[in-house]
Amino acid sequence: MTTEIPLDNPRRHTVVLAATPKGTCLCRGIVRRQLGDWGVDSSLGEPFHSALLVVAELAANAITHGRVPGRGFELHISLTTTVRRGATLRIEVSDCRGDRLPVLPPARVTDGQSGRGLVLIDVLADRWGTDLRDPGAKTVWAELDLADPVLADPDLADAR
Repeated sequence: MTTEIPLDNPRRHTVVLAATPKGTCLCRGIVRRQLGDWGVDSSLGEPFHSALLVVAELAANAITHGRVPGRGFELHISLTTTVRRGATLRIEVSDCRGDRLPVLPPARVTDGQSGRGLVLIDVLADRWGTDLRDPGAKTVWAELDLADPVLADPDLADAR
């Protein structure tokens, strides 16, 4: 396995939110604001909107399938630049249910009420997966490769 070394100090942001519908709404707003601070906004187009949709789906899954009463979920986002991929946005949502791992549903989903969140993440993200955390928790993550020279060189953001 080849490990990439970031070319810059990754920009990071972490927050713990209530495992409620309001928490998922706040999650998306926090990410929108933080991405804007990093120079990632709607002018980037599809990758920006894809990131917000991925965040919304991961947070919704955390409160629907990973909720433990009295416990919240953790959102962590980071933006790094590497030689091979350029700028990469990593979105992580951690919950307290490591016993309930996400599974990509079969191609034909018959239930009209659920089952499409991971399909969206699979389509929109360049990579996604699950990591187990101690004690008994999990992190579901997704990465989006962002092809924008401003993101690869934060000094260019001032010229924007």
